[in-house]
Amino acid sequence: MHFKSVTIDLDGTLLDTIVDLADACNAMLVELGQPQRELEQIHRFVGKGMAVLVERCLTYGVPPNDDLLNDGIDAFRRHYKQISGRSTRIYPGVIEGLEALRGQGLAMACVTNKPAAFTEPLLERTGLAGYFAVIVSGDTLPYKKPRPEPILHACALMNSTPKANLHIGDSANDIEAACAAGSPVLCVPYGYNEGRAVDSADCDALVSSLLEAAEWIVNAQRCPN
Repeated sequence: MHFKSVTIDLDGTLLDTIVDLADACNAMLVELGQPQRELEQIHRFVGKGMAVLVERCLTYGVPPNDDLLNDGIDAFRRHYKQISGRSTRIYPGVIEGLEALRGQGLAMACVTNKPAAFTEPLLERTGLAGYFAVIVSGDTLPYKKPRPEPILHACALMNSTPKANLHIGDSANDIEAACAAGSPVLCVPYGYNEGRAVDSADCDALVSSLLEAAEWIVNAQRCPN
């Protein structure tokens, strides 16, 4: 294998954002007069973007009607704009891993389902923005992960190809998107996979941290094809 680029998921891979997401969800629910959710429930709801997160929070046996869902999305946006970053933490090994990847001369892109209005400020606030040549957010394109288009778009912007790109994520959405794009994929086991453990059989390898992912690349490129 020879890699030119790396695409990396945000929530659950680079950053532990669950407390801020949960606080914004519950502030939204209070505003709409709905029961609040436990942190572990919201943890299971994260994975397919903001609108799906809000819909899952508002589903009590049956999905919310369109008016309630739209009100929920508007309220979540307002609350998360105020809350985002307060309790967010960088996962162990992320800075070291990004430094190692940069030291290997790899172009890097952040590919997330989070809307751009929250992605870029959060990357700036946590000091991670400077590592990425490209940011593809959940509303950059008409499609989100698990569709392959966000990864394909990032590769094109980095003058890379899917085969020469490694994707790193935390969920089945990342695995499916990478496989559909034609990119190898590594997964970390600590993120948000909608309440399910990531299966090592479905990705090229499970790695404990981004630093281990950087080491995996070095070893993979040493091996003969």
